Amino acid sequence: MKSIRKFAYAAVLTLSALNFAPRLASAQDEGGTFTLPQEVHWQNTSVPAGDYKFTLQPVGPSEMLTLRKLSGTPASFMLLVNDTDVADSSKAASLVINTRFGERYVSAMNLPQFEVTLHFA
Repeated sequence: MKSIRKFAYAAVLTLSALNFAPRLASAQDEGGTFTLPQEVHWQNTSVPAGDYKFTLQPVGPSEMLTLRKLSGTPASFMLLVNDTDVADSSKAASLVINTRFGERYVSAMNLPQFEVTLHFA
């Protein structure tokens, strides 16, 4: 009788512990799509022209931008966001592409729908 009681006590204890264990937050990643008409440099990576899907994920004190090419040859890119600002909600979502030494590079991504502007090196 004591062994059944010990087993029942252990089972209740185990179920209670599992019930109170912390659960991973199921926060949905922010994301969207865009089209690059021409190849650009994005940090240390050359990103070819095409249609892309992006997701923005918090990674510690920083953000990680993941790009997945939807058209043509498949490709994926992971880019660490250097800095963020609060986006100007009166402006449309946009990529800020600058030209330096004849090369195009992405310096920022304005995402007013997520209230953030991402800055890249």
